[in-house]
Amino acid sequence: MRKRKIKIRKKSQKISKFIKRLITKIMDNDVTGMAAQLAYFFLLSLFPLLIFITTLLPYTPLNQDDLFNIIKGFAPEETFNMVRKTLDEVMVNRSGGLLSIGIIGTIWSASNGMNGLMRSLNRAYNVEEGRPFILARGLAIILTIAMIFVFLLALLVPVFGKQLGMFMFSYVGYSSEFLQIWGLIRWTLTPIILFIVFFIIYLLAPSTKVRFKTAAPGALFASLGWIIVSFGFSYYVSEFGNYTSTYGSLGAIIVLMLWFYLSAIIIMVGGELNSLIGEKNEQ
Repeated sequence: MRKRKIKIRKKSQKISKFIKRLITKIMDNDVTGMAAQLAYFFLLSLFPLLIFITTLLPYTPLNQDDLFNIIKGFAPEETFNMVRKTLDEVMVNRSGGLLSIGIIGTIWSASNGMNGLMRSLNRAYNVEEGRPFILARGLAIILTIAMIFVFLLALLVPVFGKQLGMFMFSYVGYSSEFLQIWGLIRWTLTPIILFIVFFIIYLLAPSTKVRFKTAAPGALFASLGWIIVSFGFSYYVSEFGNYTSTYGSLGAIIVLMLWFYLSAIIIMVGGELNSLIGEKNEQ
């Protein structure tokens, strides 16, 4: 019994020491300041990213309402209404299809957020960007496009998951009980897909070699943390935060920037967590 208490005490001391080191690392790397910069790049990337996704929708079984339903599930109401109104205006005035030359500029603009995130993660790992500009920017574009297709997959599964489940289970001869289980599984795929996205970003974005096992903890923290913070902030804004009375018509923009800021902090802390675990494993 005494040995067990000693083990528990040592374990708690290790956890406490790790948390203190993480907090110190977060403060030393000015995570809140970097998150403010990252929120700005996220804002610059938002509408080019949504334009690109919307342009791809005709090539999928999805429509624009399916896209907005996913955004509505996480974004505060004021922000959602502003984003939807702005995107509708942009798409009405936009001419040309997916293969137009304008899409190149759209992808480039959409990758600004990823490019900013790569620089922020380099700071978390205390490394300079050692890759050539074209290679680094190309990686940012590839990661952005990959994130878009994963996002489209996240849209497809909840919308058409029932039909897919019926096809699979009827083919192998399972009963309707398995369809009910599949119905529960397909709605849990959003956190899993978020984890995959963050895992890939934490693995490839920093200009240093990151091991699989050290990228996973930050990805788990970021995916769960982002969902919790998004829902919590959305509830706060809808119930308590009246930004319109303070900022007027800019209220929706302020809410959007605050959401991006909180999201950037979560992502940056995930990167700092991975970096600290990597340092610990190398000792």
